[in-house]
Amino acid sequence: MTELQMGLIGLGAFAVVGVVAYNKWQEVRQRRQAEQALQANHPDVLLDDARDPEVPAGEAEERTSSFAISPPQEISFNDPGPAAERIEPVLFLDPEPEELPAAEPEQDLTAEPEEPKVVPVPDVPHSSQTIVSRDAGSATGEQAAPAAEASEDLHLLSPRIDFTASIDAVEPVPASRILDAQREALARVRKPVRWIGYNEEAGEWEPISGQTEREYRHIRAGLQLVNRQGPVSENDLAIFSVAMQDLADQLMGIVELPLRQQALDAAIRLDEFCASVDIQIGINVISQGQVFPGTKLRALAEAAGMTIDAAKRFVRCDDDGNVLYVMLNQEAAGFSAEMMKTMSTHGLTFLLDVPCVAHGERVFNQMVDLARRFADVLHGALVDDNRRPLSETALEPIRKQIGHYQAQMAAQHLPAGNPLTLRLFS
Repeated sequence: MTELQMGLIGLGAFAVVGVVAYNKWQEVRQRRQAEQALQANHPDVLLDDARDPEVPAGEAEERTSSFAISPPQEISFNDPGPAAERIEPVLFLDPEPEELPAAEPEQDLTAEPEEPKVVPVPDVPHSSQTIVSRDAGSATGEQAAPAAEASEDLHLLSPRIDFTASIDAVEPVPASRILDAQREALARVRKPVRWIGYNEEAGEWEPISGQTEREYRHIRAGLQLVNRQGPVSENDLAIFSVAMQDLADQLMGIVELPLRQQALDAAIRLDEFCASVDIQIGINVISQGQVFPGTKLRALAEAAGMTIDAAKRFVRCDDDGNVLYVMLNQEAAGFSAEMMKTMSTHGLTFLLDVPCVAHGERVFNQMVDLARRFADVLHGALVDDNRRPLSETALEPIRKQIGHYQAQMAAQHLPAGNPLTLRLFS
């Protein structure tokens, strides 16, 4: 073996030893770096506060080493902790509730939760005149359905004498559409039907007229229960109820109706009372041989403030246009302006409708005085229905009778001459 070969073998062995030594040194170095990186007091970048660059390194290491993570606490939604107070849910009537007592300090968390304490709400008396809104949409920002005290005037519609349907539509409806929708069905009803609507601009109820273009969202329709033809029939109530249901459907609204049987019973009782006080008192002026010429009759009547109405009667009205009493021709022909110049009659009748006139005794005295004047001027006689002369003694019981009947009506909250009463005795 030559020296060259020996030298190459030695150099290769030296290189192998050098590589092994280098690898060993690198292994030891990496182990030391890993041990330093995994020390227990190494700061956690997610949990430790950011190191203040102005704090010295030693102080920062001390702050870091003193940091400890507490074990997670068990959180219970039923236990508010010792410093918290458990508040029971309570319904209040007052806008500012009183301070509530704290719950018991110790309680069984496994027990069933207590029922909420509810303060009882006192009963509120319901008025039959109150109108509650039943709008389909939200009431926020909208005016609620008008209450009756806002108000439904009793002479327009009244639960005492009307079977009233309350209809609330989603959108305002023109008056003509309201009146026309069920006109054909309501034509079969034999009692009057009255319509009123709530004028939201004026804030009041008013009769619905087809002559206006006003629109209504709150509508009331009333079927009159009683008039001088008697009480309403069950058939009329049924037709009216169905018509109102159909109308509400057409207007995309809701309707509220009273109970029909209760309305029928009330109508019968009301009709019986009205029949007991439905009195008309007549005083006659008859000729004693000579006829009464039409020209004189007209002059006397117009001097007393009487006028001829559509029924061909002379009527005496008060300042509000309400009829106080009338004068009729006892013969077949009525009175008319064209006929007064040529007509004549043998008798006249002055008639007082007791339920329809306020202060009946006073109006009766006025009518008697006018009848006497006619009798004196026309040379006639003042007699009753049996043709017996009427003296002051005979008139006094009639005055008392009028006062008695009108007192009975007032006791039933149906005063004589009141607009509501006038509808009953129509």
